[in-house]
Amino acid sequence: MKHRIVVLGAGYAGATAAGRLAKRLHRDDVQITLVNADPEFVERVRMHQLASGQELRPRPLREVFAGTGVQVRIARVAAVDVGRKTVDLGGDETLGYDSLVYALGSTGADHGVPGVAEYAHSVAGKQAALRLRARLSELAPGATVVVVGGGLTGIEAATEIAESRPDLAVSIAARGGVGDWLSEKAQRHLNGTLDRLGITVHEHLDVTRVTASAVIDGAAREIPAELTVWTAGFAVHPIAAATELTVSDAGQIVVDASMRSISHPEVYAVGDAALAEGAGGKPLRMSCASGGPMAWQAADALAARLTGRKVPETTIGYNFQCISLGRRDGIIQLVTPDDQAKSTAVTGRAAARIKELVCAGAAWSIGHPTMLMPSRRRHVVATGEVETDLVTPRRG
Repeated sequence: MKHRIVVLGAGYAGATAAGRLAKRLHRDDVQITLVNADPEFVERVRMHQLASGQELRPRPLREVFAGTGVQVRIARVAAVDVGRKTVDLGGDETLGYDSLVYALGSTGADHGVPGVAEYAHSVAGKQAALRLRARLSELAPGATVVVVGGGLTGIEAATEIAESRPDLAVSIAARGGVGDWLSEKAQRHLNGTLDRLGITVHEHLDVTRVTASAVIDGAAREIPAELTVWTAGFAVHPIAAATELTVSDAGQIVVDASMRSISHPEVYAVGDAALAEGAGGKPLRMSCASGGPMAWQAADALAARLTGRKVPETTIGYNFQCISLGRRDGIIQLVTPDDQAKSTAVTGRAAARIKELVCAGAAWSIGHPTMLMPSRRRHVVATGEVETDLVTPRRG
């Protein structure tokens, strides 16, 4: 009987894990099923581009994985039962598994701020970005747009909107400083770009309410906003927290260094859905930069255990952060493995070209899951997983 592997979610992490497992394990021994609600792979790092009116290349998942041995199921996950090892796909449909790779990702978090759900837009997913796109097209020249959040997503959304719609009055409202984690060189370039694009910056502003026409801070000060774009954080889907899996306070599945659940060894979690330790003992941040390496780690560890081989041990770290500032400008901030900014940064058109190469390369690798590395499909050992090769988190 084939070992059933179910991968939930086909974002960067889930799609990468499914493709890598297909190259590691022999088709005669495993059945790999990839479950995703959207029939296409969504380039989440380009949602600010989609929202601003640009078209993205479609990548149907069934075409992507044709001939790989990965079966694609277009369905929305309703629940997971880790006791019975089943996935509820709604109605009377269930899917059984022997090994589960959980990669359902994240969505926008409103942090309980009144009015966000009713009045704010986001770029947290394809449908949200398309709704924002439609709303932007309705705005008349001079209309006010406030992007709440001074992190990577907020900066990219604000600059993309301001560049594509120079007739709008765009501003950023941030609880802290906008881009204050960057090096001195990168901050100077960012500030210059925001000024060039006419973006007003409101720093150290705690937004406590959103209305149909403004964002309001704790001192009851109002910033006019005919359109509010909320980018102040992400939250994971609540499905994992409703199971017996050990999860963090934020609902992420707690995993060891091989991305395996610390409470249920048949479950692996990758991407935003997992709480994993990276370089320096710091939790990996929610990002594409984390999701890819986590997927590689999980797929290689699961394949090794199933085939009786040694589980690879690798500490995931970072090299740089990519920030697009519209289509012709950007910042490549070099960082330490534990994600602290170095003094070195690439800025301007060169950075924009590098960012585009990174994004295009990530999408190309998803679209060609069997081409990036040689196939070494090995047979599953009769006894199943090798429990003696457990990998535990390393600290320091």
